[in-house]
Amino acid sequence: QVQLVESGGGLVQAGASLKLSCAVSGRTFGDYPMGWYRQAPGKEREFVAGVITWTGANIKYADSVKGRFTVSRDNAKNTMYLQMNNLKPEDTAVYYCAAADNTQSLRLGGYRYWGQGTLVTVSS
Repeated sequence: QVQLVESGGGLVQAGASLKLSCAVSGRTFGDYPMGWYRQAPGKEREFVAGVITWTGANIKYADSVKGRFTVSRDNAKNTMYLQMNNLKPEDTAVYYCAAADNTQSLRLGGYRYWGQGTLVTVSS
């Protein structure tokens, strides 16, 4: 059973930084697609960043976070990270990490595994 657990959210002021973690269990951390999404109050969940393959660093970012957010991983800790810099009030949301079995399953059915989310609140 694959489980994803996010952590690292909190309340910060605009301009601050936060680093979210997504710990993966039940599966060897490997070269399969993973991503970050967020859902702001009253809004639909939206894409933040996606790793198609770690090999070759095939990583995509939403335009709204490009240049401010960075995805990375630590294989030894089975953990993916989202470094968020220069946070803005509009970044306030519950952040979710997700994983797929492989690129084909991602293309056909989207992410299969989701975490429970971690709340990020950015005050102005």
